Amino acid sequence: MTIPLALQAGLWGLLSGSALLLGAAVGWFVPLSRRVIAAIMAFGAGVLISALSFELMDEAWKRGGFGPVAGGFLGGAGIYTGLNLLLAYRGARHRKRSTPDVREKQQDKHPANGMALALGALLDGIPESIVIGVSMIEGGAVGLVAVAAIFLSNIPEGLSSSAGLKAEGKTLAYTFALWAGVALVSGLASFIGYVAFAGVDPGITAFVQALAAGAILAMIVDTMVPEAFEGTHDYAGIIAVSGFLVAFALSKLGG
Repeated sequence: MTIPLALQAGLWGLLSGSALLLGAAVGWFVPLSRRVIAAIMAFGAGVLISALSFELMDEAWKRGGFGPVAGGFLGGAGIYTGLNLLLAYRGARHRKRSTPDVREKQQDKHPANGMALALGALLDGIPESIVIGVSMIEGGAVGLVAVAAIFLSNIPEGLSSSAGLKAEGKTLAYTFALWAGVALVSGLASFIGYVAFAGVDPGITAFVQALAAGAILAMIVDTMVPEAFEGTHDYAGIIAVSGFLVAFALSKLGG
């Protein structure tokens, strides 16, 4: 029996989102040092930068040209930044940080920040997931490099956040329910990404891809890079470059 493409898109999104649970399990049960967590975050940032460059922006350019790409890219960054600022005031500013003292300050200011953390996780994950659905529109096959890049980048996100949540005193059930919910929404977002944009004008699809790319890049700089640099300092750059190279190689070898 052939699985409908929309359902396939949802399952691929769920798979990429499940990496959050994998990372959360490692962050909760394996006593990793702050430096190791930060190094993994730096690697994940490099992977995502490569994916948004070659799997999103390049493909968007081919579909729609400069206008939709520029508008979507700036729009995505602007929307993300605005929503991120709003969530920061509600206690989700350091949602990817594993540093205990930083998390404690956040917890002191916003003791009931669970909803903000959940919304922050969704804000970070939904653009990535929509991309997976959109990647299946032409040819009916998923962009495996995009899925691999998102999967690899989700592991350090779940790892760092779960380590931080544990330091805050959150329970195991709370932490895994949060990430399981985000993984499910990721699958739904991929499903919607395929259904909503299949058959639409290529310029619109290009705009959506660039919108997601802008949001992802803003997320990397705002939330992943600070954690990576604070933990690894002068080594953050070379680690991020290694992640970029891995994703770039997957893109070229897969093509």
